[in-house]
Amino acid sequence: MAASSRHVSGERRLRILAELVVEGPNGLTSQRLGEVCQRVTGVTGASIMLMSGDVVRGSLCATDEVSAMVEELQYTLGEGPCVDAYRSDRPVLEPDLVDPVHMRWVAFGPPAIEAGVRAIFGFPMRVGVVRLGALNLYCDRPGTLSDDQYADALVMADVAASAILSMQAGAQPGKIAEELAVGADFQYVVHQAAGMVSEQMDETVTQALIRLRAHAFSNDRHLDDVAADVVAHRLRFDDGDAGPGPAPHPDPDPDLKPEPA
Repeated sequence: MAASSRHVSGERRLRILAELVVEGPNGLTSQRLGEVCQRVTGVTGASIMLMSGDVVRGSLCATDEVSAMVEELQYTLGEGPCVDAYRSDRPVLEPDLVDPVHMRWVAFGPPAIEAGVRAIFGFPMRVGVVRLGALNLYCDRPGTLSDDQYADALVMADVAASAILSMQAGAQPGKIAEELAVGADFQYVVHQAAGMVSEQMDETVTQALIRLRAHAFSNDRHLDDVAADVVAHRLRFDDGDAGPGPAPHPDPDPDLKPEPA
């Protein structure tokens, strides 16, 4: 990287860090982190999705109702820009969800469009080799990100990943830091249900989560409602009532390249 490029990147980072500085006893929260992501990048809404392995862990924050719905759709369906950005470890950019060049999200696209999303962008979050999830940005009108927006989003995703690890550092093992828990929705019941289905079907937790998603989608239900039924023993997957499991979700198209910054 040229010295001038490093200088510009450093200036962006300092500007973003200044936005995150909070006075008062509460400090940095997940909700404020999302608000800064939205404000810095100049988009309509922003959200942060946490992932581990191939499993979506839940939404850390969402700046508005549409962003929250986008997170819920990706969590339930297992597809969308955050999922692809995390799996491919590169930005995933869709400047026109209504008329895309590549049709990639058959299930995610229609309800997202109905909610008011016209352009949507996912940026992977990582610190070193540790991948945490993805930053999701959406606009209520079609169009690409400007060069400055794209560069800001890259730095913002990097800063957000570091902030998440910093907020989590003081928490006890196995616990979510209080700063992260504020405004977050980690969908614990879904992971509990996935563990139960995994035992019922003698398969991996990832495969069990795919079953839960397929059942929710085919019955037009929220994933957490289906999970609640499993946890309450109102629904089992080993008695045939839940139907067969789907094939694993394909990886994103390896030939798709993000637009140049």
